[in-house]
Amino acid sequence: MTRCPKKVLVTGAGGFIGSRLVRQLLASPAFAGAQFILNDVKLEEFSHPRVRCVVGDLASSELLDAIADVDTVYHLAGILGGAAEANYALSRRVNLDSTMTLLERLRDLPSVPRVVFASSIAVFGPPLPAAIRDQTIPHPTMVYGAQKRMIEIAVEQFSLRSWIDGIAIRLPGIVARRDADERMKTAFLHSVFFAIEAGRDFVLPVAPDGTTWLISVQACVNAFEHAGLLDQEALAQTRIFTLPAQFVRIHELVSAIQAEFPASTSKISYDPDPALVAQFTSNPPLTTEGADALGFVHDGNLATLVRRALDAE
Repeated sequence: MTRCPKKVLVTGAGGFIGSRLVRQLLASPAFAGAQFILNDVKLEEFSHPRVRCVVGDLASSELLDAIADVDTVYHLAGILGGAAEANYALSRRVNLDSTMTLLERLRDLPSVPRVVFASSIAVFGPPLPAAIRDQTIPHPTMVYGAQKRMIEIAVEQFSLRSWIDGIAIRLPGIVARRDADERMKTAFLHSVFFAIEAGRDFVLPVAPDGTTWLISVQACVNAFEHAGLLDQEALAQTRIFTLPAQFVRIHELVSAIQAEFPASTSKISYDPDPALVAQFTSNPPLTTEGADALGFVHDGNLATLVRRALDAE
C-alpha cells in the first residue's frame, strides 16, 4: 500500500528539477488535496490554493515554523558541482549546515515524515572501479560529492532511529537544461542538445568514446514522486539508492540528438579536457539492483531520453 501525503515540503522548488516536480505533484492523483510548502532563495509568483511559498534560507525561522506538520519532504536545495567547489563556505552552509538544521527540525515533529533527499553520483569519485553496483563503496573526490555523502549518512542514521523515514536517491546526469550555468562542470552535456537544435557548431570538452550515465528530467521527476509514495515496509534497512540510468557513449548521444534535427547544420567537434574526461565521461557500466526492485526506471532507450530532454521546458 502506497503512502497518501497530506502536507508536502519541496526545497529547491524554483530549480530545474524542483519546479517540474511541483507541477507534477500538484497534478498527481496520489497527491490530490495535499497542501504544499515551496522553498527556495528565489521563487516566481506561484498562485495556487494548495501552495504556500516561503522564500529564503533553509534554516529560516519562517520555514522551520511552517513545517510543523509536514508528512513528506523533497529536499532538492543545494549548491551544485562546480559552484560548490568554487565556494566552500557557501556550499558548507547550504549543503551541510542548513540541511542538518532542517533534518533536526524534522526529527522533532510529532509524526515521522518521509524525507526524499537528492543525492548524486558525485559520491563516486575517480578513479572509478570496473563497474558500479549497490555494494560499491563511495569515494567522493569533489567537495559537492563529499557533502552529499555526509548527508546520505545522516539520512540513514536518522531513519535507523525512526526520527525520519528517509530515502537518499543518487541522481545521475539529468538532461537537458537550456540555460545551464557555465559554472556547472557538466554544462556541455546540456548545451550540446540546444546547439544542434539551433544549428550552431559546438566543441565538446570530452572524447567521442567517453561514457556517462544519463536520464531525462522527466524520468528524474518520476523517480522523486515514486520515492515519496513508497511504503515504508518496502525499504527495510536500505535507505540509499543509485537511480537506474542509461550507460551512454558521447558520440551515441550526439547521433541521437542529430537524428531529432536532420536539417541541422551544426558541426560537433571534440577537444578533450583530461579533468572533465576523468570526472564525468569515464563511467563504467552501472547496475542498480535495489532501485530496480523498488520500481525505479530510466527512460528505456536513448531516443526517448533525447526527446524527453528536449521537451523539458
